[in-house]
Amino acid sequence: MSKYLTEFIGTFFLVLTICLMSVRGTDLTALAVGAVLTAMVYMGGHISGAHYNPAISVAFLLRGKFPARDLVPYWVAQIAGALAAAGVALVIADQPYNPPAPAADASVMAAIGTEILFTFALALVILNVATTKATEGNAFYGLAIGLTVAAGAFAGGPISGGVFNPAVGIGPILVDVIDGGNSAGHLWMYLVGPLVGAALAVGAYSMQHGGLTGD
Repeated sequence: MSKYLTEFIGTFFLVLTICLMSVRGTDLTALAVGAVLTAMVYMGGHISGAHYNPAISVAFLLRGKFPARDLVPYWVAQIAGALAAAGVALVIADQPYNPPAPAADASVMAAIGTEILFTFALALVILNVATTKATEGNAFYGLAIGLTVAAGAFAGGPISGGVFNPAVGIGPILVDVIDGGNSAGHLWMYLVGPLVGAALAVGAYSMQHGGLTGD
């Protein structure tokens, strides 16, 4: 139960930060998101693995470092945390936040390609810093993960919305729809893009290490 609670808490604070920063409309959103993710990874890495992202849970499963029986409970905890955070953000901000959305001038191919590429980078970093014997017990894993997300948000956010995480798409968008918004049309790319990127990262990891067990 502790690992599911940890996934809920970590995802909650990740999404809460994203939603509240979107209300402020500041250029520092990517930095704040990277910082809170770094902190939450160090908080929960030793308990749940600190996935906070359904796509990362899939990557761990395909890597053979995560039991299949935990996949759905992790997804439930992550999505519940995202939904709760988006609801709390509405109350705290006392005004609607901006749900994830691609740039108005971005093509569908550009947006989903950005989601695939930066989720690929994130998953590949996580697999290498958190699942290999060569980096076992390192102290830099949280920084590596947080910095990857921050870089992706800075570089890819203006194109795709910079989600790289199905829970970050589901929570804010569904709460926005319940609140009367019309952002549901973008949700599919925040599901497909990250899941494809994570699966591709497992393939790249296997090539780097001569197989999924050759590390």
